[in-house]
Amino acid sequence: SLSAGLDLPGRFLFATLTLMTLIAILVFIEEAVYIYRKIPSSKRSIIIWINAAAPVISTTSCIGMWIPRSAMFTDFTAGIFFAIVIHKFLMMMIKECGGQKVLLRRFENGHFTISTGPCCCCCPCLPRVPITRKTLFWLQLSTFQFAVFRPVLVFLSIVLWTNDNYVLYNLSPKGPALWISCIVGALTLIALWAVGIMFRKVRILLKCKNIIPKFALYQFIVILNQLQITIINMLATQKIIPCAPPLSSTVRGSYIAHQLLIMEMFLITVISRVVYRRKYHDLEPPECVAEEPRDKKQTP
Repeated sequence: SLSAGLDLPGRFLFATLTLMTLIAILVFIEEAVYIYRKIPSSKRSIIIWINAAAPVISTTSCIGMWIPRSAMFTDFTAGIFFAIVIHKFLMMMIKECGGQKVLLRRFENGHFTISTGPCCCCCPCLPRVPITRKTLFWLQLSTFQFAVFRPVLVFLSIVLWTNDNYVLYNLSPKGPALWISCIVGALTLIALWAVGIMFRKVRILLKCKNIIPKFALYQFIVILNQLQITIINMLATQKIIPCAPPLSSTVRGSYIAHQLLIMEMFLITVISRVVYRRKYHDLEPPECVAEEPRDKKQTP
């Protein structure tokens, strides 16, 4: 068994990381109960989904750490969940502005700046796009497609894996792993681009809602869950991470990635509890802001 092959420091490390995962789950459950009681029903489920990202990734990483053969399935599960969270974060920004109709009234005659990361940050010459119901639909579709197609691609990968056609670390052009990874990468960039466009427009309006720290936590999860794992897997595939018998380079790289994720997601879970637990006042309706000067003039 895995525990029998660990020395004393290894067992202590595994026990500590497992305890951190359990604490993260308990912190999230307590936070979910608080959100369910204190947050309006229109925002409740979205905020719970976003707060669940870090503890879910921590849990899947802990399972992958204890059961190395399940690493592919745990990584796929975390990827599917995070694809849904990206869409939920975009919807949360729209909800915090008062909903789609109120957002359109607030930014009437306004424009989206599409020259933002991660797709077009190096293209400042791109035209600004007017804020309309159609452009909002395209932004929501950009994140929704990732939440739909990521599970489909994961299902396809598992079907190919059962037929011995899919090898996770085989990135040769003849294998399906490279092409599926490229498609997932392209869909991820499109979804992140849509969230970046929306954030750039509403960050000043939602500053009172602490949207900047919330977006920073979301960005950290993106970087750690997507970029960090990809880099470590590439290093392990190229044997830069040395093998340590009986662990091969790829298995050792998977261990390192999961152990780092558990510690990082634990910290993000605790910080998210502080950021999302604060009580924020709702924004003034756009009509009220515009009518305030008239009311003052009519007062005798």
